[in-house]
Parts: sequence; structure tokens; C-alpha cells
Amino acid sequence: MESGEFGGTHGQRMAKWERLYHGRLAWDFPRRLYWPGLASTGVETRRPSGTSLRPSSRPSEKTSSVSVEEIKQFPTVDRRRNPSVTAEQREAGEVAVFQELGKALTSSLQLDQVLRTIMEKIDEFLRPDNWSLLLLDEAKQELYFELAVGKASQALKDVRVKVGQGIAGWVAQHGEVVIVPDTSKDTRFFGKVDEKTKMETQSIVAVPVKFRDTCLGVIELINCVGPEGFDPRDLKLLEALSDFAAIALENARHVKRIHELTIMDDCTSLYNARHMGAILDTEIYRSQRYNYEFSIVFIDLDHFKEVNDTHGHLVGSRLLAEIGEALKTNCRLIDFAFRYGGDEFVLLLPQTSKENAINVARRLHKLIRETLWLKGEGLNIHLTSSMGLAAYPVDSKTKEGLLHLADEAMYLVKNTHRDRVAAANVGILQVDGPAAEEAAR
Repeated sequence: MESGEFGGTHGQRMAKWERLYHGRLAWDFPRRLYWPGLASTGVETRRPSGTSLRPSSRPSEKTSSVSVEEIKQFPTVDRRRNPSVTAEQREAGEVAVFQELGKALTSSLQLDQVLRTIMEKIDEFLRPDNWSLLLLDEAKQELYFELAVGKASQALKDVRVKVGQGIAGWVAQHGEVVIVPDTSKDTRFFGKVDEKTKMETQSIVAVPVKFRDTCLGVIELINCVGPEGFDPRDLKLLEALSDFAAIALENARHVKRIHELTIMDDCTSLYNARHMGAILDTEIYRSQRYNYEFSIVFIDLDHFKEVNDTHGHLVGSRLLAEIGEALKTNCRLIDFAFRYGGDEFVLLLPQTSKENAINVARRLHKLIRETLWLKGEGLNIHLTSSMGLAAYPVDSKTKEGLLHLADEAMYLVKNTHRDRVAAANVGILQVDGPAAEEAAR
């Protein structure tokens, strides 16, 4: 290592915490992380003469979990370090930081826990007036404040910064560290954030949070550059902390995605039958406790096999997806739509009586019957459906009983007229409109 890479008396050697971070700790992460494959893709293997692994990239993509909070007010700090703290004590503290962060990463998949630990260590070692973690909204290409700590942090809740705008936006766009000792002399500085927070930003240190050369956010420290500048050792520490933040963000993103895959149907993006069981258990418990009613509706598409035989299975899959989207669009936000399997769907209608559920089923039955499906592809497919419903608690008070009765009502329709709605303990309901005219023929 060349002389001068680190300031102070440590210019001729690598700090102990860096040897630990780049060596044993980094070497241990890929084997201990919940997602070892993810960890292994985020490091570059370099082991000449038994030395360390050095992080070469940092995780990406937007994930959210922690709200902007004003954790505490930081006092004005003339010097960021206590001069009474020896170099050995500082090194021991830095090693402890990485041991604590390593524990947080390997023992918990809770994003907020890891980010809060990082937040505390930034305050403890770097002592900025304010600091924030901004994450990238990829769809809008804007940065938003995921965490903001210090004075007036509450004012940042609704602030968004476009990529390329201001210091943080520039860092997100270029993926490079920026140290601005005097914001009045930097044309990239975006003063509208100060107008919003009523703060005076004199200096900024901004570090990208990256994965495979893609920036997913920015850590920004305000007013922490002293007269002697920003110590290169502090910058190394901050970059290492950003690596930990990136690992936590990427782990959380993958956990969220895997959870979605376990409860969602790939074809329709509706919930799947497995998740339906869990939601139904919850709804029965809630309804028992608060004396609510709820209903379930089974929907089976009539003669759907003919669509596959005529147009092929790819068209059939797109048709199922379009019908699933229509069901979601025509339900309330508190309702649940599931793909039960094949061409069957189930709706769970919380706080809905049997009478109201019959009205909902009739409306959706009419929607399916009168819509020309895949019209955008020029196919104009016509479909009908057979529906059956049951309600809690009037028909049954158990999950198995409700599913059986709703399914039985649906098959009563399928085995007779099709293109109808039936209710448990009632039978096939009278129909109106074109369906009634056909039934009379």
C-alpha cells in the first residue's frame, strides 16, 4: 500500500478493522448469509499469499421497509473525534462495528434492524449534523428518503430528488463518491431541500449504495467535513457501511420476492390456493371475534378447454390473466381474488352478507358473459361462467364447510344449465337479461 493512502500515523499500514472487514469477516459472509449465492456474487475472489477477499460490488434494486423518523437531535460538533480516544481504541471500536453488523446480517432478515444498526454507527463514528439513506424509485427515476436522521428530518418525508439532480442525484447517476467541502462553490448543489427543511447545508459527503455496478441508493452525510477535510479512513469506513446496507437491501428484496412467489399465481398474478387457506383461516378468526359475516364465491369458466383447443394454450393463459385482472378491478380493496386451479377462481368477500354476495356474483357473472375477451389481440372471445357461493356463518362456520358448500353450488350449475349462479342451501338463482331469454327457449 502506498504511503499517504490513509491519513495520520496510519499512512504506512492498513487499519486493523480494514484487515478484518476485507479478510475474515468478508470470507465468512458467503457461508453464513441466508442467501449465500447472493453473497458470493457480490465479492471478487482475490487471495494472493493468503490475503483477503475485497468487495467489488454492492447490491441493488429498490426495497422499502423503514419509515423516515426523527430519531434524535444531534448537537453541533466542532470536531468529529474525541482527541482523548487513542488510535488503538478507535481501531477496536471499528472492529466491534463490523462484528455487530455481521451479527445483524447473519442472524436476522429484518431490514429495519440492520439499517438502524448502520444508522447508529454512522452517528457514533462520523458525527454528521444530519444523515440520510435515499433509495431509488426505478419506475420514476427519483430518489426518496428511506431514512433521515437529525434536525428537521420529518420535513424530508415527501421530498423526492430526480436522478441527476443535486449531489445525491449526481451520485445515483454516476455511481461515484462525492465530497463537497463547500456547497456554495459546487454547481451541483440543490438548494430546495434546505428551503424545505430550513437547514443550512455547508458540506456534503455522498456515497452510492451499489450492486453489480447498479446504484440502488445513496448515503448522504451533511456538515461532517472539518477544516482538515474528510479523513480517507472515515471514507473507507463509510463505504464499508454502505456495503452492509446494500447487502441488507438485497437480502430483503430477495426475501420479499420469494415470499411473493409462494403466495402468488404466476399466470394471473392473483393469490394462489395455498394462500387462500391461510387468508380464510384469518377471516374466520376475525369474523368470530367481531361478529362479522363474509362470503366466498367459486367461479368456473364454461367450456374453457375449447379456447385452448382452438387458439392454443398461450392464448388460454393470456385469457386467464385478463379475466383475473378484471376480477381484481371489479372488487373492493378489502376483497381477495384467488386462482384456485385450472380455469377456476375464488373470491373472498369480507364483511359481506349472503344477500350482498349474491349481488356481487350476479354482477361478475354478467361482466364475464358480456365482455369480449382479448379484444386487443383481435380474438374477441366470448365466455360464460358457472358460479357458486356460500356465506359465514349462515351456511357454515368452518373453512372446510364453506369451501365444500360453495364448490357444491358451483357444480350444481355446471351439471345442469351452466352460465348461472347458485347459492348454498338455496339452489340455482333466477337469471335476468340474455341468459334468462336463452333459458326460456
